[in-house]
Amino acid sequence: MNKDGEIIIIEDDEDDRFLLEEVFNALQYPNKRVYFPDGLAALEYLHSNTSGPFIILSDINMPRLNGLELRNKLQTDAALNLKCIPYLFFSTAVNQKVVIDAYSSSAQGFFVKQTSFAELLDTITVIIEYWKRCAAPNNFT
Repeated sequence: MNKDGEIIIIEDDEDDRFLLEEVFNALQYPNKRVYFPDGLAALEYLHSNTSGPFIILSDINMPRLNGLELRNKLQTDAALNLKCIPYLFFSTAVNQKVVIDAYSSSAQGFFVKQTSFAELLDTITVIIEYWKRCAAPNNFT
């Protein structure tokens, strides 16, 4: 986990991307944010990126390659798996089956997208602060 790395946000809804960027701007985290409209675009980027992102926030329902499919691809890719990138689902599509599927894919969390700016700000703060304090195997090399 590269704590200074990029925050990868995979979100196909333009309004949600805008709101998330407003939240990150308000929080003033120094990490660059990189947005992708679907899992396939994110996967292509992750294969070309050598530095390693800090964290991935992924929606579940997206075109071309959904969040669960992307998570499974990342787990089976030895090079990407070694980067220890926390993978969190961030979605409005919440039901028991989706949450079970997410945790069955070894996702590190599932968060419900908040509808208000203040609630979203609180949720993003909790997520980022938690992962900034976590140790990962590749933090010792």
